[in-house]
Amino acid sequence: MIALEDLRLAVALSRCESLSAAARVLNVSPPALSMRLRKLETHLGITLANRDARRLSLTADGERFARESAHLLEQLEALPESFRQRDERLAGTLRLAAPFGYGRQRIAPLLARFAKLHPQLCLHLDLRETPWPDRHDSDAVIHIGSLNDSLWIARPLAQNHRWLCASAAYLEQHGVPSTPEELARHRCICIRENDEDVTLWHLSKGQVKKTLRIEPALLSNDGSVARRWAEQGAGIVLRSQWDVSDAIASGRLVRVLADWQLASAPINLLVPVRKHRSARVQALMEFLETALKA
Repeated sequence: MIALEDLRLAVALSRCESLSAAARVLNVSPPALSMRLRKLETHLGITLANRDARRLSLTADGERFARESAHLLEQLEALPESFRQRDERLAGTLRLAAPFGYGRQRIAPLLARFAKLHPQLCLHLDLRETPWPDRHDSDAVIHIGSLNDSLWIARPLAQNHRWLCASAAYLEQHGVPSTPEELARHRCICIRENDEDVTLWHLSKGQVKKTLRIEPALLSNDGSVARRWAEQGAGIVLRSQWDVSDAIASGRLVRVLADWQLASAPINLLVPVRKHRSARVQALMEFLETALKA
């Protein structure tokens, strides 16, 4: 008999590039996963996957089995909702993917509140450097920027203004830039995110637009590290308002060129189109929209 673990195994294999990656998703060891796969293939009498030391690829039968498995799991997870009581309690599992920084600082505390409102829900928060498109089996995704996907829609949650900031000690030693061009003689801190050209800064003031090529003195793929470098006087950083507002309020950072605006992208919640959207996702969407716009 095919078990639920077999269905989850097939879905994980279809979404991962190796057995070890699938094992991490399922929280089992690679040898245990490999043994489970062999038993399933023997039971079905077919080969589900071709694997070598580095990569894994599903056969045609494997792809079909994975699609059917995903469909069955979706039906099983939706089953509790079909028996919801009149008090509209939600049950089942809800998986949300989010970027590391924003997810850790803003989304995680809100999910704790959401969990108290819906104690029968099992919530998964998956923090990733690129939650979209690397969403795996997420029901919803926090995404910064636009999206073009016919099966998902973007619900705006918050603005994402970006500010130039430095510590008071750095500005006292190196001076305060009064024009964008003066940034060229300052130590600048850049954050490497996705495939963006992070050394190209776009500024505007009214009808005036400036584009500057920055030579970073410090570069990191972690926004929190870059902010802390700025707080320690290492240079001027370009960072989202949500990440530096507390540091500015406490005096650890100071805004520079505040009369100039920098290119920004809104923070969106990506959810399936309505006909594919569960009541759990709908409730989360409404909660986050209210909480982040309050």
